[in-house]
Amino acid sequence: MTQGEPGAPDPAGGGIPEEGRRRRRLGSPALWLVGIAAIALGVAIYLGLQDRRGAGAALVRVTEDAAIPVVSVARPVEGAPTDELTLPGTTRAFTDAAIYARTSGYLKRWLVDIGTRVKQGQLLAEIETPEIDQQLRQARAQLDTAQANLDLAKTTAARWQTLLKTQSVSQQETDEKVGDLSAKAATVESNAANVRRLEDLQGFQRVYAPFDGVITARNTDIGALIEAGATPQARELFRLAATDKLRVYVGVPQMQSQAARPGAPVTITLEELPGKVFRGVLARTANAIDPTARTLLSEVEIDNPSGELLPGAYVVVHVHLTRPTRGVTVPANALMFRAQGLQVAVVRNGRAELVPVTLGRDYGRSVEIVTGLSASDAVILDPVDSLTSGSPVRVSEKPAKEPGR
Repeated sequence: MTQGEPGAPDPAGGGIPEEGRRRRRLGSPALWLVGIAAIALGVAIYLGLQDRRGAGAALVRVTEDAAIPVVSVARPVEGAPTDELTLPGTTRAFTDAAIYARTSGYLKRWLVDIGTRVKQGQLLAEIETPEIDQQLRQARAQLDTAQANLDLAKTTAARWQTLLKTQSVSQQETDEKVGDLSAKAATVESNAANVRRLEDLQGFQRVYAPFDGVITARNTDIGALIEAGATPQARELFRLAATDKLRVYVGVPQMQSQAARPGAPVTITLEELPGKVFRGVLARTANAIDPTARTLLSEVEIDNPSGELLPGAYVVVHVHLTRPTRGVTVPANALMFRAQGLQVAVVRNGRAELVPVTLGRDYGRSVEIVTGLSASDAVILDPVDSLTSGSPVRVSEKPAKEPGR
């Protein structure tokens, strides 16, 4: 092998070939592989430690975020200056009277029936009174007899007074005759009063309407026995109702009784007349709370010239009351009942704050708050029992429903 050929021993290398010397300088391939593996393992361990550290920090952040409760909030609704109070009611005729007979007898005829509109003084029925007629004839005969006795007593008393002047009769006899005259005069007056009484009873044979209205009931017929007066045996002949104006009595709850003042406007609606509104006014109140129902009896007057509203009908009365105080309305599930009293939780600067409130009216699903809240507050709905003032909270992005009555 000549010098300079590959694999030939190098004289300067002590007889070691050049390729061997190069391998010695660079090292063996196995060492390179071990080094690369060690470096890769180190890098993997470093990256794993970094990932673990980042995962731990993320876990801490997630845990801290999960510890902050997510709450739903609602804005209080400010109350209107006037309030509409809806109450059930029953219409009644402004004047409703039962027509009884003032004399006894038998019904001769009736001239009106149910639904008939009558005027004041109109004849309704006639009654036959044979007993009253007979009693009247007897009373007149007794009056004539008493009148004749009175005339005789006048003549006798005058004669005896004349004889007394000549001393033909005694003073005692004259006084007796004068006294008999006075007794006969009283008898005449008594019989005359009895005649007038029977004449009045006979005049009640004709039954007249006491006012304008509608006949709502007829409880008799021709030939029926009529008993005078409103005794237990008597029965009303007719029932007359004045329907040009109606009354509606409603019980205003004690909570709203201070706002129920005469003159308040009222509207009335009926289910059978949808869209039809009748307007009236709160005329008067009882000025006393019923201890049984805890309501204030109030009377509403409403004009009914067309007769479209019928007495006895069920109606819905809408009383428009001026509110003495204007609060806000929140859902009922926002209230918190604790030892400190009634409270509501609101969100302020990312934290919960428990606010004491004063409760007004209860509408069922919502309540009125008189003091403690404003329309700008964010009220927490369904607050947890562990919620305290200063606790951090996060508001849910899902909007809550507005409180309704």
